[in-house]
Parts: sequence; structure tokens; C-alpha cells
Amino acid sequence: MTLKSSRHESATAASVTPVSSGYGPGGPGGPVRELAWAALPLALLTAATWLLFGLSASYPVQVGGLWVGLCVWIYRRAPRPAVAGGLGIANRVTLARATLVLPVAGLVFHPALAVDLGYWWVIFWSGVAMVLDNVDGRIARRTGTTSSFGARFDLELDAFLLLVLSVLVWQSGKVAAWVILVGALRYFFVAAGWALPALRGALPESFRRKTVCVVQGLVLLVCLGPITPARLASVVAGSALALLVYSFAVDVIWLLGSGGRGPTSEATG
Repeated sequence: MTLKSSRHESATAASVTPVSSGYGPGGPGGPVRELAWAALPLALLTAATWLLFGLSASYPVQVGGLWVGLCVWIYRRAPRPAVAGGLGIANRVTLARATLVLPVAGLVFHPALAVDLGYWWVIFWSGVAMVLDNVDGRIARRTGTTSSFGARFDLELDAFLLLVLSVLVWQSGKVAAWVILVGALRYFFVAAGWALPALRGALPESFRRKTVCVVQGLVLLVCLGPITPARLASVVAGSALALLVYSFAVDVIWLLGSGGRGPTSEATG
């Protein structure tokens, strides 16, 4: 998992220079048809999760609500070429990742799923989504279809998955509620950008930022593992959060200094 656009890398999405439109021929209906097709694997994984763990009827409704929200976000955010012609292959991979993430996100509303099989189920599908995170970006670069929308789509999905995992770790009872900061800190950063416009400036590429983001995802999966004792989970999660706070501090200081006079990023909007 690269999670290349980290939770606090929200200010970099607009700095991605589109090499081309980033979208491919999708035929009549554009992304609507692609979203309809993507709903099929989403429905299958949702149904499998629902039946396997005997969840209440509210579970598929909740996942469906998340899916509708994502569809609306894509339709509103995607540039007109995408709406008319399709999302393109790289964004389709990101969309496929979303069909894995949303059924996991729906489990947040069912904390009673505190069984070993449930945790392994979450770890497996989240892990697959994280591995695929390295695929969409490579495809975009190799096909010359990088775009600000694609970077933003990838970023938001990464951030959402980490927020979901941090909540699930808290619900597991292994770590106190402070672990949610691992996933929520990026959203606090975005909110702070409305009060301090300098924080909406474009950040330069950073290996440190990407590495820290990878660590956060791996740590959350480790904490969810049934074989990980609560004390170890707390220590590991606390160390990861400290590293994340440090990384945020570096970027905030840079943005409030000379970097804050850079171009404003739409990714914080």
C-alpha cells in the first residue's frame, strides 16, 4: 500500500499537472454506466458480509447509502470530459477499490462484529484495497492519464479507509478513543484550512509524507489483528500517531512560512 496522497497531503492534489484528460471513452452515460457496473461487485461483497456475519437488515442499507454518497461526489467532482466520456482506466481501479472499502465502512455501524473472523475479514479486504492503491497511480502515469480529479479521488478514498480502520480499532476495545485521531487528523487539517488559508497551499512531493501514510495503514491493520494483544496495539498505535503528528507539524510549519504563499489547493474544499 502506498496511500500516496496521505491524509494531510490534501493540499497536493491540485498540484498534480494533468498530462491528459485522464478519462477514456465510456460511451453513452459516461460514469453513470461505470458506477452501475461497479455496484455489482459492491453488492456481492456486501451480501457476503451481511450473510456471513448475520448482520441486521440495516447493514446493506448503510452500505448503499455510502455508495450513493460516493456516486454523487464523483458526478459532482468529475470534470465534464469524464461525465461525458467515462472515468478512464486508472479511476476505474480506484472505483474498484471503493467497492471493497465501503462494505468495510458499513461495519462501523455494527460494533458487535467483534469476533476473530470479523477482524480477519476486515483485514483481508482492507489489505486488498491498500495493495490496489499502488496500481491506479502507476496505470495513470504509464498511460499519461494523470489528473487532479484522479489524485483527489484516490486521496479521499485513502483518507476515508484510514478513518474507518481507526474507528474499528477503537471499537475493538484494544485502544482508547484517541486512536481515531490517526484517521481524523487529516480532516482536522482540512477544516483548519478554512480558518487559515495558508494551510490550503500546495505541498511539495514528500517521501517522508508518503512513508508516514503507509505506516498508518499498516499499523491499523496490525492493531485489528486478533493475535495482537491490547497493550502492544496501544504502543504501536501511539507511536504511529506521534509520527503522524510530527509529519503534520512539518507541513504546517512549511505552509505557514514561505510555502503558504503558494497556490491554493482545491483538495481542501
